[in-house]
Amino acid sequence: MACPSLFRCPPFREVQPLHLAIPSCRPLHDGTDAEIAWLRHEIVSRRVGGTFWAAPYHLGNFFPILICCSSTQNTTSHMLMQLLQQMLRQNGKDNILLFYPLKHGRIARFARQNQIRHVSMSCDPHSLLDHVGQVHEVGEGEIGTLASLRGLEVVRHAVPGLDGSAQADPIQLDGNMVAHALLTQWHYVNPFNKKSTDIRNVIEILTLWRRVIDENRHIGACIGMSWWKRDRITDFLATPPHGMRFARSVRQALGLCRKRGASIATWVTRMPPGLEKGAKEENIPLWKVEDGFVRSVGLGSGLQVPASIILDKRGIYYDPAQPSDLEHILATTRFDPQLRNRARNLAHYLVHKGITKYGKAGQSAVAGWDSCGRRTILVPGQVSDDQSVLRGGGQIRGNLELLQAVRRHNPDAFILYRPHPDVTSGYRAGALNERDVLAWADHISYGGSITGLMEQVDEIHTLTSLAGFEGLLRGIPVVTYGAPFYAGWGLTRDMGDVPWSRRGRILHIEELVAGALILYPRYLDPLTRLPCEAEILVDRFEDSALWRPTTLMQVKMAYGRTKIMLSKRIRQNAWACGSQSK
Repeated sequence: MACPSLFRCPPFREVQPLHLAIPSCRPLHDGTDAEIAWLRHEIVSRRVGGTFWAAPYHLGNFFPILICCSSTQNTTSHMLMQLLQQMLRQNGKDNILLFYPLKHGRIARFARQNQIRHVSMSCDPHSLLDHVGQVHEVGEGEIGTLASLRGLEVVRHAVPGLDGSAQADPIQLDGNMVAHALLTQWHYVNPFNKKSTDIRNVIEILTLWRRVIDENRHIGACIGMSWWKRDRITDFLATPPHGMRFARSVRQALGLCRKRGASIATWVTRMPPGLEKGAKEENIPLWKVEDGFVRSVGLGSGLQVPASIILDKRGIYYDPAQPSDLEHILATTRFDPQLRNRARNLAHYLVHKGITKYGKAGQSAVAGWDSCGRRTILVPGQVSDDQSVLRGGGQIRGNLELLQAVRRHNPDAFILYRPHPDVTSGYRAGALNERDVLAWADHISYGGSITGLMEQVDEIHTLTSLAGFEGLLRGIPVVTYGAPFYAGWGLTRDMGDVPWSRRGRILHIEELVAGALILYPRYLDPLTRLPCEAEILVDRFEDSALWRPTTLMQVKMAYGRTKIMLSKRIRQNAWACGSQSK
């Protein structure tokens, strides 16, 4: 039987890894030759299995023989000493690499005295196997199992039993038999719902975790992160079993990353002054963090922690002045049929469930209006000081200017204006006087679901709002007046200054969804706090218990309500004073 610990969840929360495989009492099915070949290829090429999350060990040299042992019990160490002495006599010290967890003790002392290369730290087993030709393993461990799947010669030496039973003869491990056992003798568990799954799904999950951890390994420090979301940022950016280092100053962040040759991760809108210049001068990569496009149930301005973020190494998606990772993905990716089909299903689910950036839209009805048969245009409001407006809005700098532009281009249309939820909640700037709005719009929509509102309009006209992207998912014509990430790909009518030289490619809506919602963001399951795919997160929106407001959020909501009430009273008093003076 294959090593029982081969497939397990990394200790993201600094706890013992969760096992994703349970031994079966009877064969589940017969593994075919094709399945065996597939499994060996997938484990080796994706570099999953064992402690794949540990730091890679850079050997430099090639070692013909790797001797390894994961146990430190007396019987095991005695067998290991005998094996080391035998291999030293037969092969010489320069041909042997020892992997043994203890840095001190009899075995370690023997290795030092005989100048045998000794690796005692926990490390990525794949990085060791890249540089060895033959493996001798004492006991049953993951190194031998993974080596056999690679096709390396593996000799497994049995350990005498504690009851004094005789030592069995060494056996040569066969990779096909190991793969067959993995296919037929184990039940596999989905870590997100604890239900039975198949080995293909487990390998996909492990591959995602490997990709996230390998990327996180390049980050030396975080800076500019709000204190209330730091715990969640650690979930996103940790390298198990270690958390993330948050720097208190630009100087400290530069120092931490200079020593390691690492990158700095910073929240774009909270980037400290001097950070960008300092990082550029010292040639330290600056990775920019922002909320994802399907974020949470509740507003970030209301202190709801994100369940999705973006980590962009080139720029940021809402700044058309420079390239971004999203723009690069959309411009260069070959979207295969499997990815397109996944994107199609995800888009259908989001539309069917009424899911937007801030979770499931409410089911309350939208207040009616009478357009008298005129073409109806929805203009979603935005936060006036939001970076997507300031950087991507071009000549238009606010909601009133947008409304004026929409009316200028559509004099006969019925225009609906929908204020941004952060503004109506009192958290952010951008509130407009109703008289000013109605000078250009025909109706202001305050209540009900915005997705329900979209179903009742003919077009959506926007500066850079994500509502335009959500409209495209629903097949609604979208006109842009700025340069949002979804403009310039042949899916919208664009009135703004779009960087055509970088975006000239024509995309299908499924390809836009694949790039923006599958390939670009990171997602975190709010229940297990494990990195996950988009589909896991959107399923969690059905569980309202996961999104209950915390005490801190309730205080912030009360503050927002008070702020709105005071603002209304000030406006009413100003209006009354103005009327009396007349």
